[in-house]
Amino acid sequence: HLSADRLDRIRKEVGAERLVLDLSCRRTDAGWQIATDRWQTITETAINRETLAELAGHCSEFLIHAADVEGLQAGIDTELVTLLGEISPLPVTYAGGARSLQDLQLVNELSQGKVDLTIGSALDIFGGHGVTLEACIAWNKQH
Repeated sequence: HLSADRLDRIRKEVGAERLVLDLSCRRTDAGWQIATDRWQTITETAINRETLAELAGHCSEFLIHAADVEGLQAGIDTELVTLLGEISPLPVTYAGGARSLQDLQLVNELSQGKVDLTIGSALDIFGGHGVTLEACIAWNKQH
């Protein structure tokens, strides 16, 4: 359950320009819903244009976790990335399922350059074997 009062107090205390809202979500028949409690409780709050527009005044960026694919290194949720590129009024970083350097390019293409990607489990500095930190840095310097 999102506490609008708590979010407003945090924004007033530190400033929206210093806040990134981390919204974890799970796919349902209705789309993507925000999930809480270690992704076990699916809320009625959808990841959609209206929700992101409402929250945009409280932060400077969104971090969207695709909980269904997070940590699996089995590929990103391409539909969610495409949606985020279409609807987010703020910069957005997507997390979930990244497994290779090609995923950076795929996210860039699907979102028309509007969504960034964070690579976790697949990154060599976190014990992964799919991507090296050096390759990520090189890709980012080129793009």
